[in-house]
Amino acid sequence: MESHKEENIEFIIHGCIKKNEKYQELLYKKFFGYALSVALIYNHQRYEALEVVNDSFVKVFSKIGKYDISKPFKGWLRKIVINTSIDNLRQNSKNYQFVEPEKYAIQDETPNVINHLAAQDIIEILNHLPHLHKTVFCLYEIEGYSHDEIAEQLGIPISSSRVYLTRAKKQLRELFPVNYLQE
Repeated sequence: MESHKEENIEFIIHGCIKKNEKYQELLYKKFFGYALSVALIYNHQRYEALEVVNDSFVKVFSKIGKYDISKPFKGWLRKIVINTSIDNLRQNSKNYQFVEPEKYAIQDETPNVINHLAAQDIIEILNHLPHLHKTVFCLYEIEGYSHDEIAEQLGIPISSSRVYLTRAKKQLRELFPVNYLQE
């Protein structure tokens, strides 16, 4: 049964490569929820996330001929959604306050606190973080990007990426109920 699903995805992708609108619609419907869940992590507002998803699918359909069918489609789509979210952040950076962090980073006194948080708990409180803090946190902690990669993607100094991550972790600790961590 599982291989039938994979064949179905491959069949849909081949239809998309041929620019068949029926298959494009099928692919969109099949992966819309997944793409939206990724976009919601990186965008504060639902309407921004929806815009990112739609822009991502435009990119998917224009670049689907370059997709390596031997690799998981979700991974490829996820990368496109994340990069589109970063592009959206760059385009709208005038709407976000970029403050050059102080020269010295805040000391992270309890670096392992984040390890005790469940993914669902983090997602629920991520939107309380400033947009840049949230983006750096997600790229570093969830996606595994290095500070060098984050700095390059967001157009910020590497030291700022480190500071934003430290501040995001500190804010998450402040937002998350302490009694949960003591259980």
